[in-house]
Amino acid sequence: MRCLAQAARCVVTWNGDWDVTEIADAAHATASHRESASARAMPVKRDSCGFVPLHDVAADRWRALSDIAVEPNGYYLPEWESAVNAFATGRSDVDALVATENSLRMIGLMPVVPAWRAYKLPLPVLVTADPYSTLATPLLDRDMADGAAAQLMQHARDAGAHALILRDMPIDGAALSAFTRALERDGLRPQILNSHARACLDATRDADDLLRDALGPKKLKELRRQRNRLAEHGEVIFSIATQPTEIERALETFLDLEASGWKAKRGTALKQDTGDAAFIRRAVTAMAARGNCEVITLHAGDTPVASAVVLRHLDRAFYYKLGVDERFAKLSPGVQLTLELTRHLCADASIATADSTAAPGHLMIDPIWRGRLAIGDVLIPLYRRDPLIPAIRLALAARNWVREPARRIVHFIRQLREKKS
Repeated sequence: MRCLAQAARCVVTWNGDWDVTEIADAAHATASHRESASARAMPVKRDSCGFVPLHDVAADRWRALSDIAVEPNGYYLPEWESAVNAFATGRSDVDALVATENSLRMIGLMPVVPAWRAYKLPLPVLVTADPYSTLATPLLDRDMADGAAAQLMQHARDAGAHALILRDMPIDGAALSAFTRALERDGLRPQILNSHARACLDATRDADDLLRDALGPKKLKELRRQRNRLAEHGEVIFSIATQPTEIERALETFLDLEASGWKAKRGTALKQDTGDAAFIRRAVTAMAARGNCEVITLHAGDTPVASAVVLRHLDRAFYYKLGVDERFAKLSPGVQLTLELTRHLCADASIATADSTAAPGHLMIDPIWRGRLAIGDVLIPLYRRDPLIPAIRLALAARNWVREPARRIVHFIRQLREKKS
């Protein structure tokens, strides 16, 4: 309790990607006086089957579970998360809670890290691992979701945790509902730590109707004018790469665009980090081979002006990252690409929704995709009347009090820079 109280009082910083060098440097300076992570992290009791290193999870069993998951998450598919775990800077070497039926069939999977690694707080908590995106929905068997959730929680208890934190979770989704029902059996309930709404697409609608309702005739007219000006540089062509041979070329185009402009100046693009570049190349190629990824590109003649990576899982698509040629910024290449993506997804009967995985209030995507998906961080207590839970919440709240003002400033700056994309 004493170290938890100290954690609640201390000034902590966020080690995620704020994309602002000055803030990152300040965070590094603030953190330099702390003790090593190994001295502060939660002692872990590993179980040979229920709590294992993620790289030990059998890929075939993982894939079989993902095919029958109660809720989609393209970022926890084995081809994606295994690549993150192997290469991505600051996101590799994680563990996993694994639920099974008769020790054979996998019915639940949750990649996790200790709270020290996730938050730099010495808490007896396991936190869903960062899959290099803003979605960390655990995979649960749709026919055994409640039992899978209960088993994952028991493995967390066996590992020494007093709570789980499900980060970036759809709070109205089927996966959290399964955890809620499993908790109710023990007289417990989930606690939402924070939440927001981000843009999503209802892909069951007619695209033209949807875009007209979202943008209105005046804005659509302006976008058509910009597209016509873009066509002055050559025929405007929207392409979709899905096959291994074509997707490798398209991915390099995306990486070049994503590493151009202000991202290149900051050094935060995927291509500029050896580990991140290895991760995205491995992940996209492997995902595409199984039909779970495509790279979309907008050309003006021979010049690629915008490109993006889109993941697919079950009936949902995920808009991962966008890169644009900023020489064409006044013609809104990122918006033009998103309009084409909207038409593409709405025409695909296998896709019901698309998650933007964007920050709430995103200036580019919010006006186009008017659906909203409620996302939050959820605390799952593992014991009844546990006196550590209030202390855990206090420590997390203290951390947020410090980082929230800086986070808002950073998001404001990023939105201004992306407005014309």
